[in-house]
Amino acid sequence: MRRFIEQDVNRALTPTGGFLRGFSFSLNPYIGCAFGAAGGCPFCYVRALPVARTADGPWGSWVIAKRNLPARLEHELIALERCGRLARTTIFMSSATDPYQGLERRMRLSRAALALMAAHRPHRLLLQTRSPMVERDLDLLLALGPNVIVSITLETDDEQVRRRLAPTSPSVARRATTARRLRAAGVFVQLAIAPMMPNCAHRFAELAASCADRVIIDTYLDGDGSGGKRSRALGIPQLYARLGYDGWFEAGAERDLVEAMKSRLGGERVLLSRAGFNAL
Repeated sequence: MRRFIEQDVNRALTPTGGFLRGFSFSLNPYIGCAFGAAGGCPFCYVRALPVARTADGPWGSWVIAKRNLPARLEHELIALERCGRLARTTIFMSSATDPYQGLERRMRLSRAALALMAAHRPHRLLLQTRSPMVERDLDLLLALGPNVIVSITLETDDEQVRRRLAPTSPSVARRATTARRLRAAGVFVQLAIAPMMPNCAHRFAELAASCADRVIIDTYLDGDGSGGKRSRALGIPQLYARLGYDGWFEAGAERDLVEAMKSRLGGERVLLSRAGFNAL
């Protein structure tokens, strides 16, 4: 049974560093992630971070909504605007949760945040999600225009792999449809293949070409912030071996996909790991 909790927070924007050092701030409307329920995303390194102990119970069994986030965000955006920093500010939304999980239908915190940033525009907003719910806010994404990048997480093109490794997440086809719809409407869309899971490289490249302006390919070893140590601690190598995906966790497993993507999309539209996410 999942618990939903509402809390007030002291700030909306958190200064970044490390993997996301190219961004000024991260913005997380929620703490916790319902996509991780019942082991739904066993690879998610956030479950190994201190934030995963914010509430009692395993990661995915609770979600905290930052109910006063719109008020705090408005105050902080106006302050940045007044001191002349907003036009240089870059925001990653979200780094440790999904801004479009189920609770968003009721709380609408992500939509409120987009509306505020449409009124007080940062230099760039990167909106990271795996949820088709982002389509609901197309009006605000269009209002943000070139100031927003929508990044759709799509770790594999293989639906069987998705069912085995991310069973609580939307299907491959549904996420690709969302990317295609947003791009057709004029939103800049990237696919975040993060972490890269077992895939058919050439088929995946064709899929990406049909729905994305660019792709970012990330691996467990490059993307978990610890050279793969967090992913190993979560038992991903053992899980892969048990499922018959031997070799996909190892260094170099991404080479075929990188080559196929560059061949199909062009090298300038294929970015890698940390450098890719920070390419604004």
